[in-house]
Amino acid sequence: MAARTRDLLELLRAVRAHLAGLHAPELARFLDEWPRWPCAAAPPRRRSDRPLPALRFLPGTLARTRALDRRLAAALARAVPDLVWRRTYSRAQVGARFLENYAWTEFVGPAGPVRCQRLSGGLLLLGPEVHYPGHRHPAEEIYVPLAGTAEWQRGCEPWTARPPGTAVRHESGAIHAMRTASEPLLALYLWRGHGLDCSARLVPAGAGSR
Repeated sequence: MAARTRDLLELLRAVRAHLAGLHAPELARFLDEWPRWPCAAAPPRRRSDRPLPALRFLPGTLARTRALDRRLAAALARAVPDLVWRRTYSRAQVGARFLENYAWTEFVGPAGPVRCQRLSGGLLLLGPEVHYPGHRHPAEEIYVPLAGTAEWQRGCEPWTARPPGTAVRHESGAIHAMRTASEPLLALYLWRGHGLDCSARLVPAGAGSR
């Protein structure tokens, strides 16, 4: 087995162990969809020769993740060089500063390096003092912050700070937003249900809770 494949599969084991250790009831259905062993791993897609600007925060967030879960942090550090980081939105939609402080990567899913048709998951990275505006998607979602305490908002509900190690759930189609303060955010995300191949869509401010 190639080293990069071993690293990806170890990352999946470490992520699952971390999620199971949170004992959060809302994670149960996501863990039920977790890839069974042995699972297939595809060759990583070609990475850009120019790393996304937000990746400058990755070393610091990985170091802080070690305080939360040393095994997970070590698995992430080994697998990250082979992960392809992306951005969903355009400069016209969110502005240049947001794009310079935003990146995500998928490590499991229908098109991910570890193939799964029922679940997708990866990492979100946001720099400090960033507002991720309201958006929605068909898939049910859970975020689990690994480093950095950010605030989440669902619909018109009040903003709520969620520290590392907590589970933040969004139902299918629910409008939600995030914002960071003085420290960057590294968070796991999980999608399940229909629409795993549909990107998130921004919604106008004040559009309501659904």
